[in-house]
Amino acid sequence: MDDLARLEELLNRKQSLVVIQSYEEQRVFAMLERLAWLNDRNIARWSVTTGGLVEGRKRQRAYNTEEIAAALRYIAGSHDNAIYVFFDARHFMDNPVAIRLIKDVVAQDSSRMLVFIAADLDIPDDLKKETVFFAPALPDRARIHEILLQEARRWRERHGRKAAASRQGISLFTQHLRGLTESDIRKLCRMSIEDDGALTAADIERVLRHKYQSLDSANLLTLEMKVPSLDQIGGLDRLKEWLRLRREVFLDPDNNPDLPAPKGMLLLGVQGAGKSLAAKCVAGSWQLPLLQLDFGRLYGQYHGESEANLRNALNIVCAMSPCVLWLDEIEKGLAAGGFESDGGVSKRVLATLLTWMSERADRVFIVATANDISALPPELLRKGRFDEIFFVDLPAAKTRARIFSIHLKKRRENENAFDTERLSELSEGFSGAEIEQAILSAGYAARSRHVPVSQEDVEYALSQTFPLSVVMAERVDALRQWALSRTVPAD
Repeated sequence: MDDLARLEELLNRKQSLVVIQSYEEQRVFAMLERLAWLNDRNIARWSVTTGGLVEGRKRQRAYNTEEIAAALRYIAGSHDNAIYVFFDARHFMDNPVAIRLIKDVVAQDSSRMLVFIAADLDIPDDLKKETVFFAPALPDRARIHEILLQEARRWRERHGRKAAASRQGISLFTQHLRGLTESDIRKLCRMSIEDDGALTAADIERVLRHKYQSLDSANLLTLEMKVPSLDQIGGLDRLKEWLRLRREVFLDPDNNPDLPAPKGMLLLGVQGAGKSLAAKCVAGSWQLPLLQLDFGRLYGQYHGESEANLRNALNIVCAMSPCVLWLDEIEKGLAAGGFESDGGVSKRVLATLLTWMSERADRVFIVATANDISALPPELLRKGRFDEIFFVDLPAAKTRARIFSIHLKKRRENENAFDTERLSELSEGFSGAEIEQAILSAGYAARSRHVPVSQEDVEYALSQTFPLSVVMAERVDALRQWALSRTVPAD
């Protein structure tokens, strides 16, 4: 049922008070004008600046609009079953006279309808029982594509040539515009095409940033756009293949109706082994926005505040879909040991998260990372919460050599001047993060001497480093033993 049909149903059942939640005043009023025309009704509009006028099919009748109370008194005494539209009613919801007059109009049980248009309207308790809240449907994919084509035609008419765009670019651009109002969609389409006559990756980034900034994230979520792809991470070949096989189904569900969209994965492993980088690389490879949930900011001091914060954050994540949600070091936010010590807050937060994970319909791929599996609640590890649990172990010799090459290239060093196989031998037991730090340490040492980084500098830095696998050997070995028969190796 479309918006017009839903409004007509409210009109037919004599719903006297309707709040339409929208920023698009003029578009909504145009829809109400059509509703009035189709149902042979007059329509009136009121605002604090322009006053009001009942615009009938055959007559026009003015009324005093200096104050909202005067307009409401006029409506209460009128026998015209018109649709009365108020643009600025939210400024008067603490006015007892206005509230009383609204109640009087509603109590008359007539066929007239009061419509308040506002993006955010706090209705007094006295009126809530009589109020229907109506949110216009946001444009679907077909409508977004239609708007994009309209703006492309306009650009072509002005410039005499077609706007450039690939099929994949149009598909990504269209899907990321979902969740925005029609006016925002049209504005972003126009800006993107007008800029250079083409739809590019930069235009998609603009859409995502606009979408993110228009939502109230309350600093609970961080949006990361420029993230690496899986090609920029050494090793993890089994994980890469697993993601490759699921990419098309997640990004194009319409052409894969027989397969459910992938839900997500849990990455368990040794600290510094590359779990966080892998989480970012999923978003980079799938060309999706990456949203990171900050558990530290989630917990509030008042009863119920933490759960409300989480629900708000998850609503934003759904509005940003398709996207990747990264839950970093999830055991610190949902540690099983904290369930009793915090008065049950962690337990309620976990219940909220689990319910959302099982019921969400939006395309949100979850990547959770954890260092300590024993600290996670069993409910989170139950089969079906995640599609797979991968174990990210310390890199093998071949992977370590690849990691050295990646970080040397990243710092514009001449890779051919280094024996990466020798460096791989010297770094046995090192994590990817520890290898990176060794190269950085070598870089600082070389810079202090005003010479390029050498093989000897890196070897010396490695010799001065005690990796976590040595410092915390018992804990690392215990984690490996636990994961041996319970998880899938990522490499």
